[in-house]
Amino acid sequence: MAATAKSSRKPARAAPRGKARGEERDLIARLSRGAVICAEGYVFELERRGYLQAGAFVPEVLFDHPEVVEQLHLDFVHAGSDVTQALTYYVHREKLRVIGREKDLVPMNRAALKIAKSVARRTGTLFAGDLCNTNIYDPADKGSIKEVERIFDEQVGWAVEAGVDYFVAETLGWAGEALMALEAIRKHSKVPAVVTFAMHREELTRDGLTPAEACQRLEGAGADVVGLNCHRGPATMMPLLKQIRRAVKCHVAALPVPYRTIASQPSFMSLTDPCCGDRRAFPVGLDPFVCTRQEIFDFGREAFALGIRYLGVCCGAGPHHIRALAESLGRHPPASRYSVDMSKHAFFGTDKKIRRIQTDYQDKA
Repeated sequence: MAATAKSSRKPARAAPRGKARGEERDLIARLSRGAVICAEGYVFELERRGYLQAGAFVPEVLFDHPEVVEQLHLDFVHAGSDVTQALTYYVHREKLRVIGREKDLVPMNRAALKIAKSVARRTGTLFAGDLCNTNIYDPADKGSIKEVERIFDEQVGWAVEAGVDYFVAETLGWAGEALMALEAIRKHSKVPAVVTFAMHREELTRDGLTPAEACQRLEGAGADVVGLNCHRGPATMMPLLKQIRRAVKCHVAALPVPYRTIASQPSFMSLTDPCCGDRRAFPVGLDPFVCTRQEIFDFGREAFALGIRYLGVCCGAGPHHIRALAESLGRHPPASRYSVDMSKHAFFGTDKKIRRIQTDYQDKA
């Protein structure tokens, strides 16, 4: 991002975002016209704001402070998200069992869906249901398969009752589990399905498929959009996205974490901080690795040029990252009114109103 005057970044060409209210609620139709931006990764932003405990990462805030969840949805829409995704990530039976709140399973899911639907309908954004990794899937254990099926079936059911426009099944490490999530969506609904894998250090799913192979299987099973989300930052996700884009004919999704992952530490869980004794940075020591807005802008432009149309940022994303992504597509969401303009900065400004006693000192500032 330029240090003086307005940013000189050149955006990719994309269909402009329509008026919020009255825009159609058909994901595939919107993708056929241009990019759709989906803000994800709510749990990290809520943790930063002091409303969620890192570790379990269960959004108990849905009960404790529902107004905070609503405001975060609104903040992401203000920044350019086309989607309001229900915060049912880690609100499934297994995670609530771990924290001793399984009795709150139904009301917590319904609370998340109610909040998201309210924001979606008021803003004209798409209303997405959400499924995620269960952490119990084991292809060698028939009991775990039944538990996973139950988790997906009940969460899909509540989302269908709420009237979601489409489903996201995200942060999946096993191709088998991803196919089960898709099967549940197809069994209980007729809305589109976006299914995305989260790749750890290995460039293979936990059942041994490349991301491209896994996405081909999902496409063959009827997924409308396939791709990657979470775990990897722009630099280490992009090579895998290129492989996926070449391998499938359907729409591709790309939602990296906003962290500077590298080839030797390709996932944000593997990042170590040399300033802190090379300790693991995940989850609350990742601050030194956060991507700049320019890096997210550049990622959005490159992904769009590859033909990727479902775009977002996952765990660690703030509204400023979503705004940068939107601006990379040539959009100007409401938050762009406050995008950087250094022309009137006290030292680095170029406006004639700035006193020379300040601008002459800029090399020493």
